[in-house]
Amino acid sequence: MVQISENAAKLIRKMTARNAIPGGGLRIGIKAGGCSGLSYTFAWEAAAREGDHVFEGPEGARVFIDPRSFRFLDGTTLDYDTSLVSKGFVFSNPHAKSSCGCGTSFSV
Repeated sequence: MVQISENAAKLIRKMTARNAIPGGGLRIGIKAGGCSGLSYTFAWEAAAREGDHVFEGPEGARVFIDPRSFRFLDGTTLDYDTSLVSKGFVFSNPHAKSSCGCGTSFSV
């Protein structure tokens, strides 16, 4: 299960509307790389792919995750930081043993 905060859901809904994919969502994936070993990847997509895990947040915001990436993301809460100092998605990932300072890569 992946939980989507209200702030993250607002951005997802805004961006799917801006990209003219109102039924779409945010694809989150994991790839090797980054300063901690694994990195998060993002893409806006019109629909889920076959085999994807699909999670729905507040007001219909959707997140798509492929099965391989889901192993590293199960139990994660996705938030969006709107502070003046930094803006971006924030992961509260129970599988991450450590993460880099910017929060875009982690190790398991």
